[in-house]
Amino acid sequence: MSEYDDAIRLEAGDDPSRRSGTFHEEWMIGNAVNGGLVMSTALTALGQHLAADPTETTQHVDPVVLSAYFMTASQPGPFTVTTEVMRCGRKLSTGQVTIHQAGDDGVPVERMRAIGSFGNLTDVDVQRQASPPDMPPPEQCVSADQAPPDFLANAKFLERLDLRLDPSTAGWALGMPSMRGVMRGWLRLRDGREPDTTLLMMALDALPPVAFDLGLFGWTPTLEFTGHIRRRPGPGWLQVVLGSQTLGGGMMEEDAAIWDSAGNLVAQSRQLCGVRVPR
Repeated sequence: MSEYDDAIRLEAGDDPSRRSGTFHEEWMIGNAVNGGLVMSTALTALGQHLAADPTETTQHVDPVVLSAYFMTASQPGPFTVTTEVMRCGRKLSTGQVTIHQAGDDGVPVERMRAIGSFGNLTDVDVQRQASPPDMPPPEQCVSADQAPPDFLANAKFLERLDLRLDPSTAGWALGMPSMRGVMRGWLRLRDGREPDTTLLMMALDALPPVAFDLGLFGWTPTLEFTGHIRRRPGPGWLQVVLGSQTLGGGMMEEDAAIWDSAGNLVAQSRQLCGVRVPR
C-alpha cells in the first residue's frame, strides 16, 4: 500500500455518516498535518458515503469542488470524520464534511469543515484551458532535498514527495526571493503511486508557500481553500504553479493550477492565507 493510501485510510462503523482514521506525523508541515492531506481525507470520506448512499444512483465518483475552512491545526493522532449528503442531483452530488480530534481535555476539537461536490469526469469535453508554463524538465530543476536543513527539519511532509522546483522560483531557498510571488515545480509521490482526483486536492497545497518568494518565511496558515478538479490526471509528473497578486491586512491569496503529464489542466484552487509581514 502507498504511504498516501495508508494516510487517508478510513474505518467505517455502524453509522454510515461517521468514519475514523489516524493522521501520521510523517505528513506534518511545521506544527500541523498538511492541509492538503486533510482535504484529501475529507474527500475520501464523502466519496465513500456517496457510494454507500441508496439515493445516489448517478455514479458521481469524482470530486469536482471542495470549499474548506480550517478551524484549528490538525495534529498526529486519531480523528473522526462526519459526512452529510445534502443533495443528489443529475450532474453533481453535494455533501458536508467535518473532521474532529480529541483535545488535551478529551473534548472534541473541530479541525476542518468543508462542503464538496462529486460528479463524473469520464471523457470531459474541454473547449478552452490555460496552457502549462514553460519550465525546465524535472531533472534540471531543484529537488526539495536541497532546501535548507532547518526548513526540511520542520517539513516531514516533503519526504513523502518527489518535488522539483523551477530554479527561477527557488531563489528563496538561498535567501534570494524573486519578489514576483511565483512558485513553479514538478510533483509526484516518492513511492511511485500515480495521481488520481483525490490526490490532486493534496497536490494543490503541496508546494512551499508562495509567500516565500515574497521574502515572508513565517507560518502562512490557510483560512479558506477552494479547489476545483477538472479532469482525471494521467500517470506521471504533475506540473504545479502558484501565484499571488494581493497582500495586505495580514492576509494574501494563493492561486494554484496543475497540469498532468499530457499537458491537461487537471486542477485549480484559490486559498486565503494568513501572513505576518515584518514591520
